[in-house]
Amino acid sequence: MAVDGIADVKGSTSGHREYPLEMTEDERYLFDLNGYLIIRGVLTPEEVKEATDSITKRQEDMTERKEKALRNAVPGTALYGTGPGRKDLGGVLEWGEDSKVFKSILAHPRLVPLFHGILGKGYRMDHMPFVIAQDMGAEGFQLHGGTVDCVSGEYNPYLAYTCHHGMIRSALMGCNVILTDHNAGDGGFCVVPGSHKSNFKMPPGMVDGEAYQEFIRQVTTKAGDVVLFSEGTVHGAMAWTNPDVQRRVCLYRFSPATNVYARSYFGNEGGGWPKAMYEGMTDAQKAVLEPPYANRLDRPNINSDLSVEITTRGARKKQHDQEIFGTKYF
Repeated sequence: MAVDGIADVKGSTSGHREYPLEMTEDERYLFDLNGYLIIRGVLTPEEVKEATDSITKRQEDMTERKEKALRNAVPGTALYGTGPGRKDLGGVLEWGEDSKVFKSILAHPRLVPLFHGILGKGYRMDHMPFVIAQDMGAEGFQLHGGTVDCVSGEYNPYLAYTCHHGMIRSALMGCNVILTDHNAGDGGFCVVPGSHKSNFKMPPGMVDGEAYQEFIRQVTTKAGDVVLFSEGTVHGAMAWTNPDVQRRVCLYRFSPATNVYARSYFGNEGGGWPKAMYEGMTDAQKAVLEPPYANRLDRPNINSDLSVEITTRGARKKQHDQEIFGTKYF
């Protein structure tokens, strides 16, 4: 059992990897306790190399956040670093064969039970995923988020974490796919454990890493790990201090079937996700790109074996709606 509460994935004698079919009680407890979870070894070393090679091919396309308006930390604070900006790279699901590993995250057999446990059946991709890169000294990210916003102190239903009658739900969930090792002291993703249940805004200076640093945890991970976190958990990033490697992660955000934060699912210059995303996708991966609507309205749901099942109402009800509204969906 890892310190952060996740057992390593075990391989079977046949060489196939075996995965839990539902979120375990340990995982539920630890996610509810901390507001995040580390899943070790989701990607194999070969898959990590394939993903990082795809990024390296496009390294010149990375955009550094140089302008003041794009910076994520306050100059002179603990999270700012020594000057360089963070680098971003989009389009990770639009690279044809080079997107294979990135697309696998949408319906990965190790992750689907966790997505169901945190978001419910019919979960959907909410934001376009992108690569985050930090060179030596590059700034991190001021602490942000919270079920109760860590700056304003106002309730934030778009990010909120809840747990009622044993059912965990997060209105928006981050999924950080780790592509380089993050050792203690290296920097990168950080979190305030338990802050998804906080009822108050943060004390002055804490969002900048200047106060109460002992409560801000840099998450140590290895390439191939995945960090799932509720956006209701206050999080950010520390400046990168490792001179030997460029920090690389790929950040996804997912939401329950009827929740939505971002608008790119319909706003791609006239509607829909970019067509290139769908190339080579499985039915399960395509299901995750559905827009927000309720499961009972013919939404494709992913089963534990990664098959897809349409959840629906009775034919007579759909016929009735067709007669009344001119469409089978009210």
